[in-house]
Amino acid sequence: MVKGRIGSSSRNSARYKSILKPSTSLNSSITCVVLGFFVITIFFFICTSRYNDEPSKSFLPDEEESLQQQVRIDQLWEAPHSYGFHPCIKPTPRYKATEEWDRYITVKSNGGLNQMRTGIADMVAVARIMNATMVIPQLDRKSFWQDSSTFSDIFDERHFIAILQQDVKIVRELPKELELVPRARKHFTSWGSMGYYEEMTGLWKDYQVLHVAKSDSRLANNDLPLDIQRLRCRALYNALRFSPSIENLAKKLVERLRSKGGKYIALHLRYEKDMLAFTGCTYGLTDIEAKELRILRENTSHWKVKKINSTEQRIGGLCPLTPKEVGIFLQALGYPPSTTIYIAAGEIYGGDAYLSEFKSRFPNLVFKETVATSKELEAFADHASQTAALDYIMCIESDVFVPSYPGNMARVVEGHRRFLGHRKTVSPDRKGLVEVFEKMETGEVEEGVSLSSVITGMHKNRQGGPRKRRGLMPGIKGRARFRTEESFYENPLPECICGTKKHVHPA
Repeated sequence: MVKGRIGSSSRNSARYKSILKPSTSLNSSITCVVLGFFVITIFFFICTSRYNDEPSKSFLPDEEESLQQQVRIDQLWEAPHSYGFHPCIKPTPRYKATEEWDRYITVKSNGGLNQMRTGIADMVAVARIMNATMVIPQLDRKSFWQDSSTFSDIFDERHFIAILQQDVKIVRELPKELELVPRARKHFTSWGSMGYYEEMTGLWKDYQVLHVAKSDSRLANNDLPLDIQRLRCRALYNALRFSPSIENLAKKLVERLRSKGGKYIALHLRYEKDMLAFTGCTYGLTDIEAKELRILRENTSHWKVKKINSTEQRIGGLCPLTPKEVGIFLQALGYPPSTTIYIAAGEIYGGDAYLSEFKSRFPNLVFKETVATSKELEAFADHASQTAALDYIMCIESDVFVPSYPGNMARVVEGHRRFLGHRKTVSPDRKGLVEVFEKMETGEVEEGVSLSSVITGMHKNRQGGPRKRRGLMPGIKGRARFRTEESFYENPLPECICGTKKHVHPA
């Protein structure tokens, strides 16, 4: 039995071997073909890799990387989300049309263009509160710029009177019978409340004409009736339209800039002689230049502070950024060297000596003088307020606005851009940036990805998006505390910009 089983098994085994022989041979052939194909594939991959690696340095990024880069550049120009906030300056149902009053307010507007503009808007509201007729304001001719421009040289006078006819009666001049009558000459207190001006109406018992010697910062930023706040906005944003000659030229300049480069940044570069002297900021200047600025400050009678520690000013973030620092800042944010930058400013102190490094980073710098023809600017010569008006419009219409210092123009432009739909305004954190620049000088931080990351992060929430106006800073007593409030004209939200409360960012 056993032998029989063995024999049977041997025969089956022989049969299986005869069956497997051709199959094994076939598998070997297939294996060889696969291995050969694999070797050829590897060889081809190595060859093509070598071929592609050589010229890659000179090739543009692939399509995906290029698309990502374009998305990043587009984001640099995008306005912040407005969350549906919109202008709202119509009077409430309680508001009544003005009456004709036989008492008059005359105004001497002081300061530069935007200080005068906000002061005039304040005086419109004061005239309304005090039930008075307003005479077209006289403009400051004794400021640093010595500009002889009249109201109608800068503003559309007829438009100003017509727009506000339901709010305040405005006349071009006093009636002749009142030209020689005694006037109450009044320096209204800074940041006056509604109650303060209601008390001032007592002046009408003895006088028919009230002369206001200064117009800047005469009204409080907060705690005024809604209709008074909205009147201030109507006066500034609607009524104080620039004269046709200014508006028409500015429109041409904007069109020229857009036809050349499309989008542009308007940079309010506060690096003029008067600004540096006023702030006492001499960082990066020569000893001779620092002395020149100190003498100017000491000899300017209406500048109260004469001795200023420049180093303390800079560390505290109270100095304008230098042209070099602005260049580093914009480059770190990601703006490419080809970006068109319109410089809205007077004559830069030191000229090309301090602009050269900025130009090396952003060669497409343009000024009024390079966009307009000499003939077009001829009418504006020696009229600083009129040329400032051109700059103002260029800043309002820009894709991005960047102020190097928060002066009157910077604040008013930012507020106007917020009012127009929160157009992008990048406000440099000067105190934080000085700390970064100090580390760059000591070698702790180098330009590149890390610097870009730090500066971009610092300015993530400084793009001009909707937020409520900041109020008083704690710990400060007396009337000086009102100086710490954010200007109404810098951010007229919530009175003149309406939206959903849940979308208002904290101050």
